[in-house]
Amino acid sequence: LYILFLLFQILGAVILGFGIWILADKTSFIAVLQMSSPSLKTGAYILVGVGALTMLMGFLGCLGAVNEIRCLLGLYFTCLMVILITQVAAGLVIYFQKETLKGELSRIVGSLIENYDPLNNDERNLQDAWDYVQTQIACCGWTGPKDWENNKILINRSMTAYPCSCFNSSNDFQVDGGFCNLDVPVNSTAMYADSAVHEQGCMDGVEKWLKDNLGVILGVCTGVAVIELLGMILSISLCKNIHSEDYTKVPKS
Repeated sequence: LYILFLLFQILGAVILGFGIWILADKTSFIAVLQMSSPSLKTGAYILVGVGALTMLMGFLGCLGAVNEIRCLLGLYFTCLMVILITQVAAGLVIYFQKETLKGELSRIVGSLIENYDPLNNDERNLQDAWDYVQTQIACCGWTGPKDWENNKILINRSMTAYPCSCFNSSNDFQVDGGFCNLDVPVNSTAMYADSAVHEQGCMDGVEKWLKDNLGVILGVCTGVAVIELLGMILSISLCKNIHSEDYTKVPKS
């Protein structure tokens, strides 16, 4: 049982660290969402709170077990149950609202692409994060390169340029922030121009990453749920076996 309480301390630290990472990260797709959507930032603060609460519950559960205090074990059981129910509810919401969430992502990224301006220093962190995403996933736009036809600057340049992060690494373009001009021969077709940049949209790249790592994600979620269930079962069993409480064992400050 004490090992289980220690696992909860570690689990709480991991959740807390994950929430802090979301808030601090500036160079990934998470950063794009975090800077564009207040809801994700709120979710990160919730993760920080849940992580801190999990660590506290692990300490209280261990204290209750060592000193055989039923009220602490009962509080530990109740908090675990609330956390588990919240996690299951969040998973169900994400599953059944995935099309709505997908539409929200499209709106966020679409707005980013439309207003992308290398000279706008106010949005520099957000735009750098999106350039990083396009470079790492080897993608261009959300659904494809044609998304950049909605950019306010590129419309006036007759689509003779794309963000440098869109270009294939096999070409001799330096991947950097801002726009890079297409070296398009006279009388060339748009297909030639498109071949210089990644044809895959970042939506497909993100979905592919999720599918490739789905087993790991589900495994981690299942492992966390199993640990929580074991904690609930063991804490309530220990609570039932304590027939009388001796509060003199409680450490006094």
